[in-house]
Amino acid sequence: MKSAKQWFDDYAKSHQNETNQQVHYICVPIIFFSVIGLLMSIPNLFLEKSFGLNNPLIENWAAVTGVLISFFYLRLGFWYFIEMLFVILLCIIGNFWLGNTVNLLYASIIIFVVGWIGQFWGHKVEGKKPSFAKDLQFLLIGPLWVIQKLGKKK
Repeated sequence: MKSAKQWFDDYAKSHQNETNQQVHYICVPIIFFSVIGLLMSIPNLFLEKSFGLNNPLIENWAAVTGVLISFFYLRLGFWYFIEMLFVILLCIIGNFWLGNTVNLLYASIIIFVVGWIGQFWGHKVEGKKPSFAKDLQFLLIGPLWVIQKLGKKK
């Protein structure tokens, strides 16, 4: 498996343009948030019966998926794992609130589509294909790359 630095270096190759980077700072988080919302929209009766915790923040498909993808981040490094675990938890809580306010499925679909329109526009400005066209694992690297880039802008 590649190191985090190798992933970030490869990802950065198609994210040199300042406009594309700015678009990514907005669109990558909202796409990640919307995917969590889409996963939370999947009926969770199986999970409720399996775990019996009666806690919708834990018994949902986003939490299960979050645990699984956390292993990818843990292999990159402990602090990457902690950062992304925090982001996943924030997204679950945010989507739980959103789902109590509006229809979560419809809201997530709208957010997802708007985010991807922004992403593809950013890559059109950049003149390079999105990294995930080369390797789907870049879909997991994107959110972490944004966190790292924004953390260095202090």
